[in-house]
Amino acid sequence: MSRGYLAIVLHAHLPFVRHPEHRYFLEENWLYEAITATYLPLLEVWLGLQRDGVPFRVTMSMSPPLCSMLRDDVLKLRYAGYLDRLQQLASDEKRRTAADPTFHRLACYYAERFARLKALYDGIDGDIVGAYAKLQDDGLVEVITVGATHGYLPVIRQPEARRAQVQVAVESYRRHFGRRPLGIWLPECGYAEGVDRLLADADLRYFFTDAHGILNARPRPPLGLHAPVFTHSGVAAFGRDLESSKQVWSANEGYPGDAAYRDFYRDIGFDLPLANVGPYVHPDGIRIHTGFKYHRVTGASVDLADKLPYDPEIARERASMHAANFLYNREKQIDHLASQMDRKPLVVSPYDAELFGHWWFEGPLFLDFLARKIAADPRTVELSTAADYLREYPVNAAADPSPSSWGDGGYSAVWVDSTNDWIYPHVHHAEGRMHDLALQYRGGADNLHRRALNQAGRELLLAQSSDWAFIMKTATAVRYACDRVKAHLARFRRLDRELSAGWIDERWLADLEWRDNIFPELDYRVWA
Repeated sequence: MSRGYLAIVLHAHLPFVRHPEHRYFLEENWLYEAITATYLPLLEVWLGLQRDGVPFRVTMSMSPPLCSMLRDDVLKLRYAGYLDRLQQLASDEKRRTAADPTFHRLACYYAERFARLKALYDGIDGDIVGAYAKLQDDGLVEVITVGATHGYLPVIRQPEARRAQVQVAVESYRRHFGRRPLGIWLPECGYAEGVDRLLADADLRYFFTDAHGILNARPRPPLGLHAPVFTHSGVAAFGRDLESSKQVWSANEGYPGDAAYRDFYRDIGFDLPLANVGPYVHPDGIRIHTGFKYHRVTGASVDLADKLPYDPEIARERASMHAANFLYNREKQIDHLASQMDRKPLVVSPYDAELFGHWWFEGPLFLDFLARKIAADPRTVELSTAADYLREYPVNAAADPSPSSWGDGGYSAVWVDSTNDWIYPHVHHAEGRMHDLALQYRGGADNLHRRALNQAGRELLLAQSSDWAFIMKTATAVRYACDRVKAHLARFRRLDRELSAGWIDERWLADLEWRDNIFPELDYRVWA
């Protein structure tokens, strides 16, 4: 019997990037890299724990765009080709490094790793969503939904547009997982007044906020961060624990910066001559990450050129040590909290799923070690979920969470500043027009008009994705993000004009449905 609970919450999301009109599209690699580095390795961990009879509970949010892409036939076929190229590159690297024992050993390590991941992918028939659904049915992983296209709710002005982000997400979840979701990950943890009512209307039981969303709630929650509060709409809000987050997230103090771990930035896609990696990068010769990274972090002040070779065994030992340290700190934290509370405390530790494996290569190993160490001695800490906690403690304090996000600064500055604020007048206008169209056709529409209305809804949802504003703010793939917003809004405006004129170009509409094929179950009347 433990003294308290730890809820690991992994937020899995990528923007909807699908370009069947192109044979090769650079940004589709975001998905392929995440599958290879994060989603399959995490699945391997969960299945390994299940195989070995290790009890565990973990929460994963899986956004509707991510689920749609993971189950899309075009993207699955392209990912299978991506895996095949990785295996071919592994063969090339084994030959190239044959005379260097250190790097040859690493090339063999990657060859075995990619062969193992391909076997796992083939073993689940390429259905990653289905594999996670099975783990949920087995009572091990609790999968929750996310806003429909990860639209940042505080900047969505039209009430019906906010509601659509929630309702469409719930219906998408039902289609993929065969049940209703119990909880939701608010995109960017973005909470604003009234959001809880939308969640209650969708029969969602809980959501997560950053720490100050709970600490600044009114009235002040008597148990602080380590028990949920019920909003006045009856939905539970769970706050992010600051201490456990810092141990993993902090660039200076977090585990991923350890000198023994694999360095993310040194990759043969940039290090080797194009004669070696040409077939495995962009067809135009644009260099990209291949996943073959032969160096360790070494030190924060060490130049990339001076990084030491990576040693998987040393890194594995370090992951075990860090898992033990993390557990030790949670045990001390829970011992202290339990002495102050009238119930078992819950430490909520949410992270971007892509941290584990993609950015922090050893992250899945860390979680594996952590789950096994907790199971070996659960006297103080036990893995749990928000839903489990609500079942054990159905009575909690009532409070109104504070507006908040988990972005830099804690509010909306990341998504509304001089780099991206040009988006919102256009998106807000489209939100209003979508509501007008839904009201106009509330009583029904013929098949062609219904298709056009549904596609207008898809284009609006895709334009609302918080990813585009985030990319503009962080100055990464800025041109692509701008082009995506402009393209979706232009498509929406043309559909609006054609619906208003009573003449719809069916061939053009069919092309849009083929390109932006997310949410096949969408009903435009959700905006009414």
